[in-house]
Amino acid sequence: MSRIGKKEIPLPDKVKVNVSADGAVVVEGPKGKLEWTLPKGVAAKVEEKSVALTTVSEARTARALHGLSRALVANMVQGVSQGFKRDLEIQGVGFKAAVQGQKLNLSIGKSHAVLFDIPQEVKVTVTDNTKISVEGIDKQIVGQAAANIRAYYPPEPYKGKGIRYAGEQVRRKEGKTVQ
Repeated sequence: MSRIGKKEIPLPDKVKVNVSADGAVVVEGPKGKLEWTLPKGVAAKVEEKSVALTTVSEARTARALHGLSRALVANMVQGVSQGFKRDLEIQGVGFKAAVQGQKLNLSIGKSHAVLFDIPQEVKVTVTDNTKISVEGIDKQIVGQAAANIRAYYPPEPYKGKGIRYAGEQVRRKEGKTVQ
């Protein structure tokens, strides 16, 4: 049995969790509403101030999905109560970003501006033209949006230019030397 799967998920105030008979989990909170269906072999039980997940059978797949299911439901609870945020930094001379409606305009040293379509579930803000903040209630969508933005110009090891996560360390390489 999974050590992570055994842990109960504490429910903050103003967060409601409903589990239907077919395994559909609905989590509602002050920031929004998330839905997900539990895999076969995993069941959830809502108590007064917590949610507990158990395996229905001892099949290998059920045991493998037990901890995953618990982590995903815990992320849903955290998302509707606090939300998730990923910060990105742009480094490079003349590199900048701006939000224009539902698009993020990136000027990152290419011959044209790169336009990124912002997903509906995510809020993107830009401060100081070089700091991008991606916020939302679904951890997977927030992380994927941040990774897609970073993929346009990942940090390169020679000059350190590019888009990086806040606090990310980029190992620098020494360039060619003349003999």
